[in-house]
Amino acid sequence: MLHKTQGIVFRYTEYSETSIIVNIFTNLFGLQSYIVNGVRSKSGRNMISLYQPLTLVDLVVYHRENANIMRIKEVKCLHPYQTIHLDIRKSTVALFLNEMINKTVKDQSNADTTCDFLIHSFIALDQLQNVENFHLTFLIKLSRHLGFGPQVTHELLEGHILSDEEDSALHFLLSSGYEQTLSITYPVRKKLLEQLLLFYRSHIENLGEIRSVEVLKEILN
Repeated sequence: MLHKTQGIVFRYTEYSETSIIVNIFTNLFGLQSYIVNGVRSKSGRNMISLYQPLTLVDLVVYHRENANIMRIKEVKCLHPYQTIHLDIRKSTVALFLNEMINKTVKDQSNADTTCDFLIHSFIALDQLQNVENFHLTFLIKLSRHLGFGPQVTHELLEGHILSDEEDSALHFLLSSGYEQTLSITYPVRKKLLEQLLLFYRSHIENLGEIRSVEVLKEILN
């Protein structure tokens, strides 16, 4: 049966000489795998840009319950990014966030609200100027969609101690949106990121190494 849905590309892997398997988180079905034929051939190479990680897409898809791999009938870009690929700060933040969502967003429940959150977040990243703290706010908001998000600072700290400056910054971030800005020093930003990753590790089994985090710290220094 055909369905219209929106989604965000998580990743793709090569499959055969000309095809790929693309993983897309959709607002109707959550995380789904689709086979796309011909996009690695000479005639289809202009289409593969639609399946790059974090691309926001409008889709018409075939869907069958309990099938492992589906097919896409129609696809178009929902929001062409204007700045993420041109701004090294934004592209580094995007790289880190893409790694985090690939490691954490698995559940199919509440797919509509989670997908809407992801789409809104990456459009905001594309449009905002000040993104130094974007990843911190994103991780807090994402944790709430994953079912373990904190509402107050002590829930996130889980017994760890922060300085007054760090605690104040965390308190602000817990209730702020992407558009609200707060001047945070690099040491405070680094500490809060480390605390957030500890918080994620305590709730997500086998989170593993976050390879992009060191690059993120370096670029946002």
